Amino acid sequence: MILFPNAKINIGLDIVSKRPDGYHNIETVMYPVPWRDVLEIVPAKGSETTLTVTGREVNCPAEKNLVMKAYNALSAQVGLPPVDIYLRKIIPDGAGLGGGSADAAFTLVGLNSLFALGLSDRELADIAAGLGADCPFFVYNRPMLCTGIGTDFTPVDLNLKGYGIVIVKPEVSVPTALAYSRVTPAEPTVKLADKITVLPTQWQGQIKNDFESSVFPSYPEVGKIKEKLIDLGAIYASMSGSGSAVYGIFESDILSEELTDCFPGCSVFSDKFE
Repeated sequence: MILFPNAKINIGLDIVSKRPDGYHNIETVMYPVPWRDVLEIVPAKGSETTLTVTGREVNCPAEKNLVMKAYNALSAQVGLPPVDIYLRKIIPDGAGLGGGSADAAFTLVGLNSLFALGLSDRELADIAAGLGADCPFFVYNRPMLCTGIGTDFTPVDLNLKGYGIVIVKPEVSVPTALAYSRVTPAEPTVKLADKITVLPTQWQGQIKNDFESSVFPSYPEVGKIKEKLIDLGAIYASMSGSGSAVYGIFESDILSEELTDCFPGCSVFSDKFE
């Protein structure tokens, strides 16, 4: 079985309040984008489950990879036979794009299908929630308004099909804890759910990512990427999650060769929303 875990972007991210448990309540819209890893799951050749990772370097042992954690979490509930898992990493880590979370969620979905377990999306999402805050989103993998700590989902009627998407990931990565430590939570005067209903051409200056105010001063190269995307004609540009990737939404195509020249040393992805 071969699957293609995709990344996501955050359209708006309001940090509403800090909770007694130390986490933060947020409001954000997560939207799937077609930057994908490759995940293959096959019956094991031996008696143990294995994970082989190629492509981009992943700096953690196999047993700590979210893919293996997903297998173990599901196996703890239903008793899975061993499998061999092959993961080719294409989506950058430390980017705010949810690549590792997508790999974990697609592992759950794939195992559910491969072994005909019959678990619902809700049941898989509950398991995914134990792996990480972004993981449940990728079980549903459709536009969602995410609230609470990011694990409460409400479907959003938002369709960006036909718009261009450019994502730029600089070499620097932003520690999530650092990004949170420098923000001041505040209840927005207008809810993101209301802001997102207007056309994307009206988003810039209205829909914001609260992490930008904490990340850009410490990582000015990230802020410069946003400025450059707007200069190139993006109708909306924003950092995704806590960074460091920045994306731009375009009304027309933009050549990948041009992008590579504009963002030297960065990982650059461009495509159209599906």
